[in-house]
Amino acid sequence: MPKYHVTTFGCQMNEHDSERMKGMLESLGYDEAPEQDGADLILFNTCSIREAADTKFAAHLGNAGRVKRENPGTVIGVGGCWAQSVKEEVFEQFPFVDVAFGPGQVHKLAEFLNSDSLTAQGYFEFEGFTGDLPARREREFHGWTQISIGCREVCSYCIVPSTRGREVSRDPNDVIADVAAMAEDGVREITLLGQNVNSYGRSLPKEQRITFAELLREVDAIDGIDRIRYTSPHPKDIKLDVIEAHAELPSLCEHIHLPLQSGSSALLKRMRRTYDRERFTDRVRLIREYVPDISLSTDIIVGFPGETEDDFAETLEVVDETAFDSAFTFNYSPRRGTEAATFEDQVPHEVKRDRMARLVDLVQQHATERAQRFVGRDLEVLVEGRSRKDPDKLRGRTRHNKVVNFNGLAEAGDMTTVKVTSATSQTLAGEEPLLARALA
Repeated sequence: MPKYHVTTFGCQMNEHDSERMKGMLESLGYDEAPEQDGADLILFNTCSIREAADTKFAAHLGNAGRVKRENPGTVIGVGGCWAQSVKEEVFEQFPFVDVAFGPGQVHKLAEFLNSDSLTAQGYFEFEGFTGDLPARREREFHGWTQISIGCREVCSYCIVPSTRGREVSRDPNDVIADVAAMAEDGVREITLLGQNVNSYGRSLPKEQRITFAELLREVDAIDGIDRIRYTSPHPKDIKLDVIEAHAELPSLCEHIHLPLQSGSSALLKRMRRTYDRERFTDRVRLIREYVPDISLSTDIIVGFPGETEDDFAETLEVVDETAFDSAFTFNYSPRRGTEAATFEDQVPHEVKRDRMARLVDLVQQHATERAQRFVGRDLEVLVEGRSRKDPDKLRGRTRHNKVVNFNGLAEAGDMTTVKVTSATSQTLAGEEPLLARALA
């Protein structure tokens, strides 16, 4: 059997797309290779959100070029957002690449591999959901499903609308059928994917249109699905009906990822985020009113063009007031084709570095404090496998999206109870109560 190797960069949407690539390739008779060496087809699913992803990808692609020099019959493909952003330039920068395709053209990879002549081809139109392709899931008990692709927002720093197109919602019947099929196949936890899940349904024909909250209720009703997660909502669009769903639906997890980006209303306006500080903090207040034990995570950009020390101080104030359970923090880096890349008042690197250090310290402080509320509690944990740092222990995830390393006898895919004995900003530790009693 011919062999393939896929390397994935970036977000959960890319992880989902890669699973669909793998499923499609295996339906064509390919088998997965653990490394690039020995693969007949080397694929990269790329990200273009941050500069670091571009740099890391270039190093991996250089190694693939070495493999191809040693084995000229190797086919090299580049898919995803970076490929979409540079289009035909990928062949100019890397002449050894055989095929390039954007996120909306994953299915074209099969057409290319089945063609009579494997001459370099690029596919960059926006069409189709990868969710309609077969998947080869990384974890049998967890599945992703796209509910929309693209984005209707115009954030001044973001490249997503140009790499994934304008927002299109997937037919709710297709979403439900996809989730139901995964449930029958043993999936216990599902993650719904969209650039802005809260705007789901707006592009659908009137007779098909349902809201995101209604979709959550439909998915919750599917037998076999124990947990529902989603990413990501937009602070301007998250409304009471979704918050009530968190309080009422048994399978909807107590975790919301709510991107802040900045605590300065002036900077948010420059980012074209279409909400201000007050709107964000109001949503946080409402969420915690309905779900007091909710876990909140966020995204924050440091050093956006024009960010003053006063702007950054406002970000620290919101972080201090909100006390997030975790945060993904990024230094701003210009992306080609975005408005912010043309701004002249770029923030110096040393200023970004200083602000990032202060932000991370505050985020870690609150994350550590927030995690202490779990110590002594019995939490439901979905087991993911062995702990990465201690193979004698198991690793799983709580409904609050906290990683737990624990002593136990469960297997990957099992739902078990863990008594939490300690907590850090990143992880919890504990043991299965049944095991503790057995050893007593």
